[in-house]
Amino acid sequence: MQMKHLIIFALAGIVMLLGFNMMSGSQREKNREAITASTKSENINDDLAIAESNGANADNVDNSHTSDIVSQPLGQQPKAILDNATTKIEQAEQVSQQRVEQMTDTQ
Repeated sequence: MQMKHLIIFALAGIVMLLGFNMMSGSQREKNREAITASTKSENINDDLAIAESNGANADNVDNSHTSDIVSQPLGQQPKAILDNATTKIEQAEQVSQQRVEQMTDTQ
């Protein structure tokens, strides 16, 4: 095989790989958007349930967590996400503890 044929074959392969990468990347991006949208709606529902069980105002639940994280600089966002998750875990534990107390009271 001559050198120019090998170069043409290699360039054609590179172009095909780039095209495949772009197509799969756009599909992955669409999947991410769909997952993000479904996760966001689940998080909103979970936050509303926690807020209702704690007696808090449900309107402020969604806006407070996302705006706090987005307003942080990029270096602080992972910490803000962890703090947000920790807060949600603590709220869930409180709700769970309240339910256990209610169950023991009824027995």
